[in-house]
Amino acid sequence: MSATFNTASHVQYSDAVPETPWATSKDKRRQDWLIAAGIGVIAYAVVLFTGMAGPDGWVVTYFCLTLGFTLYRARKINAKQRKDALMSLVVKSLGILAFVPWLSIFFSLLQQGYKALHLGYFFSDMRTTGPDDDLNMGGVLHAITGSLVMVAMATVITLPLGILSGAYLTEVRGRMSFLVRFVIQSMSGVPSIVAGLFVYATVVTQMKQFSGLAGSMALAVLMLPTVARTSEEVLKLVPDELRSAGYALGSRQWRTAIMIVIPTVCSGLITAAILGIARVVGETAPLILTSLYAPNLRLNPFSGPIASLPSYVFGLLVQGTEYAVARAWAGSLVLMCVVGSLFALARYIGNKGPRA
Repeated sequence: MSATFNTASHVQYSDAVPETPWATSKDKRRQDWLIAAGIGVIAYAVVLFTGMAGPDGWVVTYFCLTLGFTLYRARKINAKQRKDALMSLVVKSLGILAFVPWLSIFFSLLQQGYKALHLGYFFSDMRTTGPDDDLNMGGVLHAITGSLVMVAMATVITLPLGILSGAYLTEVRGRMSFLVRFVIQSMSGVPSIVAGLFVYATVVTQMKQFSGLAGSMALAVLMLPTVARTSEEVLKLVPDELRSAGYALGSRQWRTAIMIVIPTVCSGLITAAILGIARVVGETAPLILTSLYAPNLRLNPFSGPIASLPSYVFGLLVQGTEYAVARAWAGSLVLMCVVGSLFALARYIGNKGPRA
């Protein structure tokens, strides 16, 4: 009888669904969307039949109508709820206002960049194509490959140093912690052109040629602070209980860090690397001073100038002709898609990591 009762209780509790009284109901969300659409139509009509003109006039009209409707609907509630509704409207409006410039840039890139895209755009270079040739000629393969080569080399240089710096600041906490943190924070504020000038003076002048190696070293200087600071914050999320458990089993500090701490936040460290790559993949100034530009596909980073997406865009933009500028827009669109994909990948991998 007792077993039967326990089984029934188990079924009863397993079928229970937690309540969320604070969540907005589907009917309420549907009603809010319909109201927002209705206000949008009214704002469009106002723009058509009044002196308000263009998207800016529609936005101002929409905001004023929404504010008036919010005040009208809030007249029957108390002052605290009315203030909450108004602040919610202001916060949402400011969020949309902050998002609009980025959206405008993205649509401008789409509008201007698609003109130079064609079937072989990603599979050909500019070796036999001039800036003023037809847009169905040439491509961006050499720039994408050059960027990948230099970013890969910069990652190989930076990732171990960044993770070791973060581990030193969180695990070892030695006497040099203040100096290491100070150097990392100082490097975060170094202008990119200064990093390029430094590598130019120390590497390019010694090698007596521009190269992908010099470009990757300049990118590594800019990438290191991002990787190191992100790695430090990620390693801080590891509970001290895990470290104590490793010490209790007789493990040394370095072995605990390598076998327990770092594997625990592996996804976070991968995210740190991706964020560092996204930070430097669009840098232009240091590459102009180090890797310069080459119109042909080049995989050897030691054999002279090498192309990259930023230098490809900059070089075409300097030409100033119609077709050159169109190709520059297309290169910018490709570059922005690459950076956006890296941030999306970092977000995806970061969300898969363990929660401390």
